[in-house]
Amino acid sequence: MQKITSKKAPSPIGPYVHAVLEEYKYRLEISGQSGRVPKTGELEVGVENQTKQTLKNIETILSEVGWNFDNVIKVRIYLTDMKDYSKVNSIYETFFVNGFPSRTVVSVSGLPGGALIEIECVAGGNEIKDKLKD
Repeated sequence: MQKITSKKAPSPIGPYVHAVLEEYKYRLEISGQSGRVPKTGELEVGVENQTKQTLKNIETILSEVGWNFDNVIKVRIYLTDMKDYSKVNSIYETFFVNGFPSRTVVSVSGLPGGALIEIECVAGGNEIKDKLKD
């Protein structure tokens, strides 16, 4: 995976790169995840807690194939309030410690179950856990 930031394009205004060039054997599309606690199904309270839980849920899904946030190529974040953009960024940055993928953040009028944030992503890699191979 090669991360691309063009000096001829406007600088990113958040933790992301302009583009990611990838060629992997395996590609994983992770459906939109929210800040629900796996054991209870209840949403965490507040956008910060929901963001942390959402990213933990994504981390769990990535681990099912033997991957982590380093394998993430593209992230799409849906927020019910753009005023939460900087709060989400500060938490998001702590999960992507080895650099950021490409990303889009969109403001929406509502999310399922009253969530304040939903995140979907695409990941890729050349290796997966043996139990998932043909």
